[in-house]
Order: sequence, then C-alpha cells, then structure tokens
Amino acid sequence: AVNDIKRTGFMNVIIITTMAAILSIFGALFRSTLSMAQFAQELGSILEVSAYLKDNTPAKTIADKFSHIDHVVSVRVHPKEQGWKDLSKVIDLPNISNPLPDTLRIKVDDIEYIDGVIKQVKSDPNVDSTNYPETLAKKLQLIIHVVNTTTIVVTLIVAMLTITIINNTIQLVIQSRKDEIEIMRLMGVSNWYIRIPFVLQGAFYGFAGALISLIPLHFVQSLLAKVNTFFLINTPLMAEGMVIMTLLGVGIFFGALGSLFSIKKHLQV
Repeated sequence: AVNDIKRTGFMNVIIITTMAAILSIFGALFRSTLSMAQFAQELGSILEVSAYLKDNTPAKTIADKFSHIDHVVSVRVHPKEQGWKDLSKVIDLPNISNPLPDTLRIKVDDIEYIDGVIKQVKSDPNVDSTNYPETLAKKLQLIIHVVNTTTIVVTLIVAMLTITIINNTIQLVIQSRKDEIEIMRLMGVSNWYIRIPFVLQGAFYGFAGALISLIPLHFVQSLLAKVNTFFLINTPLMAEGMVIMTLLGVGIFFGALGSLFSIKKHLQV
C-alpha cells in the first residue's frame, strides 16, 4: 500500500485535496445540522400547552393525572387567583368576581409528540379548552424534518463523490500494476492478498482528506459557538467530537469502499 501511494506521486496531493474539500463541506453541513436541531429543540422545550379547567375541578389531581401521559415532562398548576392577580398588573380590572379558570401548563419532551398529548388532554371531561402556539410548533417541526432530510441527502452525495474519486484513482493504480497482479494470480495468491493494499490505499486517502478537513471545520465550530452564545442556546453536548469522529469514519469507510468496488470491477477478485 505504501509503495502504491509513492508510485501515485503528485496525484496523491490532488486526490487528498479533493477529498478534503468534499469532507469539509460535509463536516460544515453536519455541524450546522446539529446546531439547528439543538436550536429547534431549545425552542420546542419552552412551548407549553395551556389546559383550561372547568369550574370546581381539582386542579392538582388533574395535574397529577396528566403528568403520567407519555412524553409529558412537567405539569404546572396556575390557579385562577394568580391569573387574576397577574392580569391586574397589566390592566385596570373592574370590581367583579374572578371569571378566569384554573390553568395547567404542560410541557412535552419533544415537539413531535405535542399533537398526541393535546388530543389526550382535550379528551378529559374536566378540560374546557386548550391553547398552544400551533403556528410556531408547526414551523419547528418543519425545521426538524428539513434538517434531518438535508443530513441524509448530503451524506449520500458525499458517499457517491468519495467512492467515484477513489474508484478512478485505484483504477489507475491497478493499470500500473497489471503485470504484477497477473503474476500473483498465476502463482495462486489469494484474492484478499491482492485486495488489501488497494483497500488500505483508499482508506488512507479518506483518512488524510478527513484530517485536512478538520482545519476549516474548526472555524465553522467557532462561528456556530458564537451564534449559540448570542441566542443564549447551549452548544450541543459532544458535538465537536461527534463531528470529528464522523468525518474520520466517513472518510476511511467510503475510501476503502471505493477501492473495493474498483477492485471487483477491474480485477474480478
């Protein structure tokens, strides 16, 4: 494998640079995806479902009941007396009896499940009506779906480009070693003995490209960290390490896979 890399000469620089450019784009998009997902999750976590109870309903009992619904994180009782007091701070209220209902503030662990929770809350006979920022919730759900879809599409594109580049490179190496490989086959050398140097060479290109791509990724990570700080959003835990390990894994795996495809296509071994 080392000898083959040496024989490739200046082409190594072009191959590794191209791999680094592809993986840099992938790393930047993947890291941005993690930040966008964290942003959507942070916004989703502050959304609350307000359940307005009917008169003479034991609010604490109903709150305890709703706290056992799947994906409900917390249920907070907001008494009508407190609601009337808060309202009086904003506007001048007439001297009348308090018409507000007791309210339950319900938080859900994931915005994806908020519709299901609302259906269960509405079905309770003690609940008069519910309210939540539906427009914002729908937009957050859309963001999450777009982010997930983008990640899958970008990963597939990176895989195809990486495999194509490595495939063409290994094809050139195979042509330069055609006679040597033919002699080994006539001697009865095993197929994997012939394959392994090419697979290692492809993995090396992927690994080297991934290492170089960590340089622009560092600047992307720093920029995203500043954006998170500006919006008072926590940086995703282990995001940096996750992206680095993913880049190295993607580079090595698809580099080796591209080599393997090329070998099967041109050597039939």
